Amino acid sequence: MKSAPVTVLIAEDHAIVREGLRALLDLSDELEVVGEAATGREAVEMATRLQPDVIVMDIAMPVLNGFEAARQIRILSPDSKTIVLSAHSDDEYVEHLLSVGVSGYLTKQNSGQILVHAIKEVACGRAYFSPSISERMQKMELKAFQRGEKGSTRQSLTTREAEVLQMVAEGSANKQIANGLGISIKTVEKHRQKLMDKLNIHDTAGLTRHAIATGVIESCTQETTEG
Repeated sequence: MKSAPVTVLIAEDHAIVREGLRALLDLSDELEVVGEAATGREAVEMATRLQPDVIVMDIAMPVLNGFEAARQIRILSPDSKTIVLSAHSDDEYVEHLLSVGVSGYLTKQNSGQILVHAIKEVACGRAYFSPSISERMQKMELKAFQRGEKGSTRQSLTTREAEVLQMVAEGSANKQIANGLGISIKTVEKHRQKLMDKLNIHDTAGLTRHAIATGVIESCTQETTEG
């Protein structure tokens, strides 16, 4: 008896990339694309509603970045496994990866065949990381062990603080953030101050640079080189 296909949700803000990913995954009888999300918030909503087996998620998503979306999905759809797909593999990205507990991380330099294999692997309960990511993870864990630490030293932001950080970096004023998140301006100011204290960054330009460096948003130059 033929087993049911692995259900997949694609979360990617570039329409042409989404279409390419869907066309690739549709070639496999073992996979079924059940939805496409263009923002991180859409990905959370669709994952909660559809409960897919696997989510293929870009990092630099509008409204809510891929890492934060993955963290929320882990709570709202715990049986879904997330594979992060990114053009980047530096330490900041890998550190975020470790903190949100995704099941896989591939760079966009990997082939479509590897992505299909990774989806099947994580659907079976295994983790799958591209070689460059695995190497960085091992080096980071070794350095942490040598320093007497158990893992990442990053002081994690709360879900709301991460949302505020992204909206600040995207150029939203406090009133716009309040309207977008359905909270008061005073609450926005409170979250903004807390994330500044945690990151030891006390101006908007610094927050924006941090957001770009850690993959919360893309810079214009990054977007033109991903291809």
